Amino acid sequence: MSSERKEELAENLRKVKDRIADAASDSGRKIDEITLVVVTKTFPVSDTQILHELGERNFGENRNEEGLAKKELVDPHAIWHFQGQIQSKKIRHITQWANVIHSLDSVDHAQKFAHAENVKDLKFFLQVNLEPSRDDRGGVSIARLPDFLDEVAALGSINIIGFMSVAPLGVDPKEAFQEVAKAKNLAQKNYPSITQLSMGMSGDFEEAIKCGATHIRIGSSILGSRPAQA
Repeated sequence: MSSERKEELAENLRKVKDRIADAASDSGRKIDEITLVVVTKTFPVSDTQILHELGERNFGENRNEEGLAKKELVDPHAIWHFQGQIQSKKIRHITQWANVIHSLDSVDHAQKFAHAENVKDLKFFLQVNLEPSRDDRGGVSIARLPDFLDEVAALGSINIIGFMSVAPLGVDPKEAFQEVAKAKNLAQKNYPSITQLSMGMSGDFEEAIKCGATHIRIGSSILGSRPAQA
């Protein structure tokens, strides 16, 4: 484990946390209202181990093999966030390592998760699609949210704690995040458990915090440029 890498990650982490604190202060929020999820996907397990030594406990992954391996080698008691596109055939594997699912957008997938042995231990963010005209974007459109929530609630075992979204390119992140926050507030009237917002990445997390984000997903600002995936 390189001492130079540890110093680099520690410094990057410090800078990000300073920015989080400033954004929270500017919006009149408490720092402990915001969970930093360090997106370690594609980075070596040694980086995740360093981050764990530095006190981080929330890690984001999107590959089953990588998530499971890191959980076993880093800390099985850390909180592991699955952030990738869900595939039906992978659901059983995802439940073996992930604690929080950030990308639920299918009732069919919800039904499969509902049959997992540890479903009561899982927490779900419903992914909101702010570009419904694009077929390549995952997520549920804002217009479809009420019906989707009713259908998932009928399953009785899926614990949706909030909404997740990514600000579309070419759109003011503040406007996008405010739209998701408004949708969350409306949904919360019928589903009080929906209290969280997973939104904001390296390029826009300060705006997300100001719009009420409770979980921000930061990769490159802490770990640097992402390695090319095989």
